Amino acid sequence: MFCSNSKIRYTLIVAAAGVGKRMGLSYPKQFLEYNGKPLFINVLEIGEKSKLITDIIVVTGKDLINEVINMCEKFKITKIKHIIEGGKERQDSILNALKFCEKNSIIAVQDGVRPFFKEEYLEKSYYELKSNLNIDGVVIGVPVKDTIKVVDENGIIVSTPVRSTLVAAQTPQVFRGEKVIEAYEKAEKEKFLGTDDSSLVEKYGGRVKIILGDYGNIKITTIEDINFLKQEGE
Repeated sequence: MFCSNSKIRYTLIVAAAGVGKRMGLSYPKQFLEYNGKPLFINVLEIGEKSKLITDIIVVTGKDLINEVINMCEKFKITKIKHIIEGGKERQDSILNALKFCEKNSIIAVQDGVRPFFKEEYLEKSYYELKSNLNIDGVVIGVPVKDTIKVVDENGIIVSTPVRSTLVAAQTPQVFRGEKVIEAYEKAEKEKFLGTDDSSLVEKYGGRVKIILGDYGNIKITTIEDINFLKQEGE
């Protein structure tokens, strides 16, 4: 917990360790350009601009660390605290970053390939955690538009969840430092692999609230996403 009148450390972790295999790229997808800058730089600039964010940690591939350092210098990202090596899975990468974070802090985890990330997501999450002591985290998300089907290994539908109860989780996902660090450490010990940051906090008893984001906050993952990126940049 923290005092409402205190200036608490608010760390932004940016996951930029992807390799772009699913997109058939010969280089990491976070280096795709939008607005004349690598995707992850668009993300870092939001953290740099934010009056709430005190420091930034970037997680990237071992062989990309120097390139990321150079890009951060080029685009004058001054809040960088650490640029560290990622792990085998995204979860391993975030755990590596959390080792450099304080438990008495707020920690936001953001995909480096969501270039339409907004400063207001950081602000809303921060103030929700400060005002609501009954929750441990906040996830930006949007209601699903399509009916979702649960299928078995043969592709046969086994259930149809009520759509009004379903939300597509995005990033940032923002947590009280102690809760998210504890959840990641427990997951490592138990060899539990979650689907996102929130799933770990949820598994170990944390309460996480959804805050409405927007449908444009997409993660650049497929070839179709690249086409969307080009259209937005025109």
